[in-house]
Amino acid sequence: MSNHTSSFRRYRAVVAPLAVAAVLSTAVAGGAQAASRHPSPSPARTLGALADQVVAAGAPGVLVRVDSGRDAAPIEVTRQASWARSDGSLDADDPVRMGSNTKTMVATLVLQLVAEHKLALGDSVESRLPGMVPNGSAITIRMLLDHTSGLYNYLDDPAVLASFIGQNPHDWTPEELLAVGVSQPALFAPGSQFSYSNTNYIALGLILQKTTGHSLADLIQQRIVRPLGLHNTYLATPSSPVTKLADGYEPDAADIAPYLPPGVPAGTSFVGPARADYVDVTEINPSNLWGAGGIVSTADDWARFDSALMSGKLLPAAELREMRETVPEDPAQPDGDGYGLGLRKVVFPCGTVWGHDGQAPGYSSQTYTDITGTRTVEIVAPTIFGLAAPKTAAAYQSLTNAAVCAMLGRPIPAS
Repeated sequence: MSNHTSSFRRYRAVVAPLAVAAVLSTAVAGGAQAASRHPSPSPARTLGALADQVVAAGAPGVLVRVDSGRDAAPIEVTRQASWARSDGSLDADDPVRMGSNTKTMVATLVLQLVAEHKLALGDSVESRLPGMVPNGSAITIRMLLDHTSGLYNYLDDPAVLASFIGQNPHDWTPEELLAVGVSQPALFAPGSQFSYSNTNYIALGLILQKTTGHSLADLIQQRIVRPLGLHNTYLATPSSPVTKLADGYEPDAADIAPYLPPGVPAGTSFVGPARADYVDVTEINPSNLWGAGGIVSTADDWARFDSALMSGKLLPAAELREMRETVPEDPAQPDGDGYGLGLRKVVFPCGTVWGHDGQAPGYSSQTYTDITGTRTVEIVAPTIFGLAAPKTAAAYQSLTNAAVCAMLGRPIPAS
């Protein structure tokens, strides 16, 4: 899909402010007069009402897990359409495809090797992957991490897109994905601009493997999953364990057509068994994701990872500072959202948080924490909200905004 709206890309729903306000105010308090007559509802009740709005707007379901760092137990809210509920649960310990959240784990591995002096952020790609990336001598590991390399996004290639939506069952190797990404001209001179490209993290995965002599899947287990005691987190590969995922869905051909980005061929649609106005895409081959988005995890596991990362349990202080050095995602808004080294700084109405978001066929996830790692929030849905109808995307964004407020311990605004 296009460089601006690829279905597997960082996502924050873009909706009219009035639409967001309408959904939020309806779900929270029923208007300013009602809010003045009655005590504010609890965060759990408010989030439940907003999650109801998401499903009422047409989504198959949504899960929210909020740990404000103050309560005895996290708030967990799950809502599902009745037809989706009959297929199975959507709970905080159910495995889902985490999409681009994978990048934060891959970046953590890279920075661990930097701390061990096995890599340096200024190393050229050519020095680590000789002959594999044109102009690789001008591209550094830092540029791969913060998406300033200028490399084309391989998921925009028609052959890979066909695999992403399930129309091509080809088992992609990381080397093939990188070759697709470098087969197109660079978007700009290395280091001169920001442009999100999944190709960067395929290259980083290969660098990790070549540097250590271990597979990326094994590195994730050895350096992150086992030390943190995560229970259902792994990189999906042909040899990975068979795990029952929470079912994931995408709109059928008729419903998805109005929301496809410009340039996508007519008739493009996901492949899978029909379910209501959706198709079940749980079994789509994920080999085209790998180090850019191939991790399977749970909301519970990811909260533990985010907290450990931001509290310094996985990286020394110097490398964690490097990770939080950001470039603006939009040059016109230098104080807005920024991208660090596999980590996003995201400005929400209630405050600034750190984390990432991800999309894979059948799944959306947004995972954030405060700068200390004390508070965490995970919003997981069994569909890609970047391809949802505007009213559904608006309801989802309202829920996300409210969940971040609850995480930060701030009042959830009524509008």
